[in-house]
Parts: sequence; C-alpha cells; structure tokens
Amino acid sequence: MQAWFASNPIVAYIVIFVLITYVYNKVFRVRQKLPLGKEIVLYILMAMGTFMLLVFQIDKLPIIQCLLVAVGLMLLVRVRYFIEGRQKKKAEAAARNS
Repeated sequence: MQAWFASNPIVAYIVIFVLITYVYNKVFRVRQKLPLGKEIVLYILMAMGTFMLLVFQIDKLPIIQCLLVAVGLMLLVRVRYFIEGRQKKKAEAAARNS
C-alpha cells in the first residue's frame, strides 16, 4: 500500500486532503461559521499542509494509515455516543412509565 501511494502521489494527496478535512470538520470546527475569506484561507493552508504530509508519505512514513486510524477512532466514538444516547432515552422512558 505504501509503495502504491508513493507511485501515485496525486491520489495520495487527494486522500490525505480528504482525511485532513474530515478530521478538521469533526474535531476542530467551531460552532459558528467563519467568514468566506477566512474559510478560503483555512483550506489553502490545509492544502499546503497536505503537501507537506504528502512528502512524508512518499518518504515512507505511514501518514495515510495514521489518518485512517484517527478517522476510525472518531467514528467509533460517534457510535458509542449514539448508543449511550439511545440507552439514556430508554432509561428515561422506563423511569416515566414506572
């Protein structure tokens, strides 16, 4: 996998950028929307940072794999919160009925 991404840097760049964007939007985004100019500057800076991470990926560091693990853990936490929310609602409904 590492060699394939090294031989296809455009695909690796796109994958890294998508994963970085997902992590930013789910973890670091503030509740209120940023003005359009700041949003554009932010994504340009993320694109430049993605280029730096692409250099590390091509140099045989597992950047994409680490980002996939981070996204997987984030999804696991979201599933856990969803399940806990359902259990809490069931407990509240059971407390009202008894």
